[in-house]
Amino acid sequence: MKHTVLKTLPAMLALALASGVAHADAFNDTEGFHGYLRAGSGASSTHGPQSCFGLGGPTQSYRLGNECDSYTEFGYTHELAKSENGASFVGTLWVDAYKNSSDFGNAPLNMAKAYVEARNLPFMNGGTVWVGKRYYYRPDIHMLDMQFINMNGTGGGLDKINLGPGKISYAVFKDNDQNQYDPNLSTVVNTPAAIRQNLVYEGLPVNAGGTLDAAVTIITAQGKGTQDHNGWNASLFHKQAGTFGGGNTFGVQYGVGPGTGIGGPCCARIGSSGSTTLGSDVTRVRVFDDLWIQPTKQFSAEMVALWQKDKSDANGSTTWTTAGIRPVYAFAQNFKLQAELGVTGLKSGTTGETARLTKLTIAPTITVGEGFWQRPELRAYFTYGKWNKEATAMVNAANNSGPVYGNGTSGSSIGLQMEAWW
Repeated sequence: MKHTVLKTLPAMLALALASGVAHADAFNDTEGFHGYLRAGSGASSTHGPQSCFGLGGPTQSYRLGNECDSYTEFGYTHELAKSENGASFVGTLWVDAYKNSSDFGNAPLNMAKAYVEARNLPFMNGGTVWVGKRYYYRPDIHMLDMQFINMNGTGGGLDKINLGPGKISYAVFKDNDQNQYDPNLSTVVNTPAAIRQNLVYEGLPVNAGGTLDAAVTIITAQGKGTQDHNGWNASLFHKQAGTFGGGNTFGVQYGVGPGTGIGGPCCARIGSSGSTTLGSDVTRVRVFDDLWIQPTKQFSAEMVALWQKDKSDANGSTTWTTAGIRPVYAFAQNFKLQAELGVTGLKSGTTGETARLTKLTIAPTITVGEGFWQRPELRAYFTYGKWNKEATAMVNAANNSGPVYGNGTSGSSIGLQMEAWW
């Protein structure tokens, strides 16, 4: 798709303003100090640094006892001002830090959120107006640490305005907002920038305890070259509450060109802009089901199954399939025993071979409560990985500690891990 003039933005914004439309972050920022932290350390069966097991590329890894990095994000939300009619102006500032090892070391702090919302405006029918940098509609499959859709960015929009039985949101973002220069002529030659529009309608009741969310992204390349392309993606999610005391999400997603998320930020996330050098021959389709249950106070589990196919003229088709389960049993309020088993396959479109990896973790855990989502958790773990020869190079490349297993097809690690959110 060749670059075209962005004609739809003013019309969609006008429509959203006129109809009192909006939506945004599934995790609304509330008054106070909030954050997330994970860290740990360990050793591998080769007696070297902590090792982790994954195939890399378009895949995600099962994370219990299998995270060789350190990450934190934290910040504060506070009401800045309030109008006489009750309209509230709320500001949020967050920072984050990441290190691709077990030690934060000199990991820099980056600004993760910096935005202001106008809430309780009389003419917004229950919605808000916001401008700035923020997290935006990013639900995830927890055991894969995979945000199956992520619309984070810098922009502005109208959020969660009541429309019919659900809520609708519209936002516009500027992604990759930079220029490419000719160092000899000191002139701008092109830009990878894109304007991204997101429209989300959520909470449409379709059955007892079940709702539908629909999300659409339109990406318009800002570059001048013949290799700059537009893209789009669409997603439909069915969310079922009360499934064995938990909940289930079933999703179907499709993306084209930069709408696939490929070549964009972390993990090729659908929802944000991928590389605008990708044409309409590049597509991604994903189907998944993510179920968590809590049938008793002591027992809980998460289960996932996912199929994803990426296609392009240059690389053919690559298919990622995975299935996994994390059962958890609480022997006491402050002690759980967790296990996680995941099987992953990645079929190459060029060789036709399938790389396979099986990962198993056992993790006795000190915790604040019996529930699956109770945090903080302090864990000791033993993790075992086994893979076929087609996966050896991928496992070595994806391991933060490097090719510690050489030409081997199995390995193990032990260590300590902590996870907290507040």
